[in-house]
Amino acid sequence: MLRNCFKRINLYFSFIVCVLVYTKQGYAQVVNTATMDTTDFLYQGKVKVEAYIDLYYLFNFNLPQNNSRSYAVSHHKHNELNINLAFVDVKYNASRVRARFVPGFGTYLNANYTNEEGSLKNLVEASVGVRPFANKNIWIDAGVIGSPYTNESAISKDHLAFTRSLAPEYVPYYLSGIKTSMPINDKFNFNFYLLNGWQEISERSKGKAIGTQIEFRPNNNWLLNWNTYTGHERSAVNPDWSYRFFSDFYFIYVNNNFSMTSCAYIGWQQRDNLQTANWWQVNAIARYKLTDKHAVSYRVEYFNDENEMVALSISPTLGFKTVSTSAGWDYQIANNFLWRTEIRNYTSTDKVFIRENRAVTQEWMVTTGLTVWY
Repeated sequence: MLRNCFKRINLYFSFIVCVLVYTKQGYAQVVNTATMDTTDFLYQGKVKVEAYIDLYYLFNFNLPQNNSRSYAVSHHKHNELNINLAFVDVKYNASRVRARFVPGFGTYLNANYTNEEGSLKNLVEASVGVRPFANKNIWIDAGVIGSPYTNESAISKDHLAFTRSLAPEYVPYYLSGIKTSMPINDKFNFNFYLLNGWQEISERSKGKAIGTQIEFRPNNNWLLNWNTYTGHERSAVNPDWSYRFFSDFYFIYVNNNFSMTSCAYIGWQQRDNLQTANWWQVNAIARYKLTDKHAVSYRVEYFNDENEMVALSISPTLGFKTVSTSAGWDYQIANNFLWRTEIRNYTSTDKVFIRENRAVTQEWMVTTGLTVWY
């Protein structure tokens, strides 16, 4: 099984290299949408306050009894007009000191922060950073920081598709620890993370974790990103788990009218007296601007966690394996006001979804929403 996974990922890498070689450079500037903050952050010695509201309505045709769709924490409430994520972003930046405080609310946080206590449940990010060397652009940030894993964050306005792929639903959405940012040159950037663990503010596992991130921008249109994670995941909930290894690769391509991104990853979990288990996925998303205000998008993805290391199936004997596709339409009402609608399908060879108390192989849903930021 693991050998087949490597074969698939090797083919994926070969395809990306070929596309990179034969694609001409355009004029747009690519940013890394994995991170929550895609602003320029160039203001000096000032406090900057921003806000973001993501309002949505989702209808799941499987009619879930608990009004929540399975296998997701983003845009997951069924048949409700609700807030996925709303936050206030307070940032300070000077020549050698910076800070950030982001309290948030919404169904995304309610589902995502169930293991945290008290006011930590409403903490999207909170960090303080210093630049220790006056002549080098190296930053050390500590606190609750954004996750570099996969090509999608919690900020839907930055993504080519409205709802999130399965890929970011099963990686750390937030990290607690220390991040060191070290630009290598104008094309390469390296980040090193010392962490409490896999999505932990209050530490539950034994030992610390290490993460790495390498960003490569060959030109103004392309971003290639490689991340790794290594940490000990033994806890009271999973006493037989030991080391977890994870690696993802994604690219983002942006041009005047056409944008595309794709992510592939694989994770391994060591377990006492049991075989090491793995989970993996691959996805691709494309978006085309029809006019200055209208755009369409399409996504395809495959997710495989047959040993339930990160995704809990309704049938433990089957695990969770599914193909997902989606098609969307975007309407840019104003520069900071976006209306998006998406239809999405999940299909599995196994009966891993529920409809009217029966196990079925498919799930369909429609999501529409308004997003505003200022």
